[in-house]
Amino acid sequence: METHLKTRVILLCAGVAALAAVPLALPDGLVNAAISMLIAALFACAYNLLCGHAGMLSFGHSAYFGVGAFATIHAMNALGGTGLLPTPWMPLIGAAGGLLAGLAAGWFSTQRTGAYFAMITLAIAELLHALAPQLRSVFGGEAGISSMRMPAWGLSFGSIAEVYYLTLAWVLASLALLYLLTRTPLGRLALGLRENGHRLRFLGYDVHCIGVLVFALSGMFSGIAGGLQVLSNESANYVVFDTSLSAAVVLNTYIGGVHAFLGPALGAALVTFFGYAVSDLTQSWLLYQGALFVLVIMFMPTGLAGLLELAGGFAKRYGLRAVAPAAGLYLLAGAGCAAAAVFLTELLQRLFSQDYRSLARAAGAWEWPAIALFGREWSPTGVLTWLVPAALAALGWLCWRAASAAAGRLRDAAPAQQDPLAGAMAERRPT
Repeated sequence: METHLKTRVILLCAGVAALAAVPLALPDGLVNAAISMLIAALFACAYNLLCGHAGMLSFGHSAYFGVGAFATIHAMNALGGTGLLPTPWMPLIGAAGGLLAGLAAGWFSTQRTGAYFAMITLAIAELLHALAPQLRSVFGGEAGISSMRMPAWGLSFGSIAEVYYLTLAWVLASLALLYLLTRTPLGRLALGLRENGHRLRFLGYDVHCIGVLVFALSGMFSGIAGGLQVLSNESANYVVFDTSLSAAVVLNTYIGGVHAFLGPALGAALVTFFGYAVSDLTQSWLLYQGALFVLVIMFMPTGLAGLLELAGGFAKRYGLRAVAPAAGLYLLAGAGCAAAAVFLTELLQRLFSQDYRSLARAAGAWEWPAIALFGREWSPTGVLTWLVPAALAALGWLCWRAASAAAGRLRDAAPAQQDPLAGAMAERRPT
């Protein structure tokens, strides 16, 4: 246990050091993407306090992100030049806005549970999204509201590196507070609320009060994330109340893993970077993101964090050298199937596009113009065009079969004493 704890501490310190080195090693464009990844990670962890830790699935968490964003932008315009609240402390206003909005909305939402709770949260977010364009004095209409980061503490906050370090400091502090919160009695009661709310009520606890507090605290940290986005962009628009943001945080959280504390942060960072890197290359990037979510829910319900934990457990149990071949084959299988799916998706997307139809009409009734894809021309009637994805899919399937066989041989050849579950069952078996 002590060795395991030391390993986690070392990995955590290495991760923080790597994050601190980002502005020194990457260009400004990637640093700006890293800021978005940090904000998305905090928002996902704040959401997971409500969804994963307390078991309350919300479909409208963009409301508290947006309230925090607009509270911060108004504070920047009202207080930024007075010196009453320096720029680094502006996210506190977002936290206060998210907390108050969470208290108000949580009191109503937590009157119900399950699907009814989810629908109430969605209705609240939709209500804000519908009202925001009408309240121009508060939300600025379609143009939104702009502001400027004012100098403070000897820093101008004009460079992207200074904004990055400010965001990193807030995200790390917020994540630390969230982690400590899960270890408090309230955090334990939130777990009990997820597992069996009726039992908590039977034991004398006010289940509604617990739900409201957890909802409000989740809204508070979501408001901090919204405030950090305002500090980064120096503007806020009512589109932050859109349901697409609420859907994105749900996807990010479940892709990363709701049962690991940093799982949602991992999922949010990866999905945000995926959108940054791929959105300019293909129009189907949202389809890939949705497909990843479906695959995770179907085959990896513990998310990417659970997959990493499973891989680490196998490596510890059987040895890294013994596990490496099977792991490599599984990676090849996933890469082959993913490559086949991407090839077919991009090919069909271009084949059924309006531009291609225009080209086909111009070429003649029996002509199928070649499609430019991945640096070469592919004929829709050519055998090679359809043979390539079929071969990639077959390669992925063969690698999967080989990996499953290798994993089976590994389990069969492992001594019984190396299996903790088998050892525990042997100890309990009557003599």
